Amino acid sequence: MRRFDAEYLTHTRRGMWADSREALSTLDLSTRERVLDVGSGTGALTRVLREETPGDVVGVDADPQLLDHVEGPAVVGDAFGLPFPDDTFDLVVCQALLINLPEPVDAVREFARVSRDGVAVIEPDNESVTVESTVDGESALAGEAREHYLAGVDTDVTLGSDVASVLAEAGLASVEITRYDHARTIAPPYGEADVESARRKASGSGIATDRETLLDGGLSTEAYDRLRQRWRQMGRDVIEQMADRTYERTETVPFYVAVGQI
Repeated sequence: MRRFDAEYLTHTRRGMWADSREALSTLDLSTRERVLDVGSGTGALTRVLREETPGDVVGVDADPQLLDHVEGPAVVGDAFGLPFPDDTFDLVVCQALLINLPEPVDAVREFARVSRDGVAVIEPDNESVTVESTVDGESALAGEAREHYLAGVDTDVTLGSDVASVLAEAGLASVEITRYDHARTIAPPYGEADVESARRKASGSGIATDRETLLDGGLSTEAYDRLRQRWRQMGRDVIEQMADRTYERTETVPFYVAVGQI
């Protein structure tokens, strides 16, 4: 199972559900008495669930350090062996978790064990991510890096568009699917996180984190070095446009919300 730190989770989930929560309507949150958020991380979804649910919402994650950021009830636990008896919750939810698991169907079966009513999974299709930028070449460069990353990663990070089949294979019925596009936009005035992201591009530190995955995805060492060099130049162009307050970037990640009945 892949693990992420709090900074990464905060960046990737920033603004999630800020513009609309319509895609969560199939979860019937207003009727829920007890909800479990599996792989809650720093609690981004947990907070949304608590705002929409009159009952109790519990977060669970395998990393106790991430749970330090979660307000309210949260326990340490593994997605394949949740520390709860059968039928403890009336809804079990996860967001961007199954794409990081080697056996997502087994995890959903465990979700169903501790739920007496339904399971909802919210997963992205990382193959269909789009990037629009005022920096020439940033979109193409991001697409090139993504292509090799997808080929090299050892779990199915494109799972979102096929998540209904995972729930069906796990034995859930009446699966409903809703698509939600999460757009992360950078525009003036720039926040601290935006500036730090640009610095990481210019230094090449961000893409260096994924070096081994990119190499596993078909890049030679020389090709990776060339990609990183172009990535750093792109980062310098971003910083230059930020100085002129002309830089804008929108990354859109399609998520699929799937709800199945026990």
